[in-house]
Amino acid sequence: MGYLDPSQITVRTGTGGTSAPVIYLVDSSEHPLENPQPAHTLTSTVVTLPIASWGDALTPWPAAGLYRDDPAFGGHAADTLAQLASEVMPHVEATHGLSPTRRAICGYSLGGLFSLYAFTHSTGFDACGCLSGSVWYEGWVDHLAAMDLQLDGRFAFLSLGTKEKRGGTPLMRTVQDRMESCERILRDHGCEVVFVTSPGNHMQHVPERIATGLQALDGFLAR
Repeated sequence: MGYLDPSQITVRTGTGGTSAPVIYLVDSSEHPLENPQPAHTLTSTVVTLPIASWGDALTPWPAAGLYRDDPAFGGHAADTLAQLASEVMPHVEATHGLSPTRRAICGYSLGGLFSLYAFTHSTGFDACGCLSGSVWYEGWVDHLAAMDLQLDGRFAFLSLGTKEKRGGTPLMRTVQDRMESCERILRDHGCEVVFVTSPGNHMQHVPERIATGLQALDGFLAR
């Protein structure tokens, strides 16, 4: 079933019960993210989505790998979003008796890029969390700027580590400038945006950044 296997999905019901909003958290099936956020601290239900082959499943179009020996990015985000919206979300919500009226999508790194992609390419999410998102991806900011976005009443939480702009390849070191561009574009189209920075590079304090993102989304969805 594409890059998403519903049998691997986990569902953690928050204090709001089965009618509460749902936050879909993009995860890696090969290298699961460490998430310290206990369900009882959130109103929302958190559904964790283990996705295989991040470089293919979560990228918006094909692109060269970051390093000489890296495989190219596959560019199948549209397929993953279609599967998520038409198959996975209805299946999960029906199976677990969930009846949310509001939904968010959240992810880290390429998962953050995909979350922003899903948020801006569908009307199925009221909010998104782009946590240390890979918005350095070639062509992404220009693509976002060219879209006819209708984001009134919706919310985006963006975050980066303060050292991320100094790490990795020259392309990756554009991440803060490009995240700031994403912030401006979203605001210009009526979106409520919070952009925060926190100490560390891309590989540090990941659980804390995920927890902060989930809390921010939960706060918005509970309004």
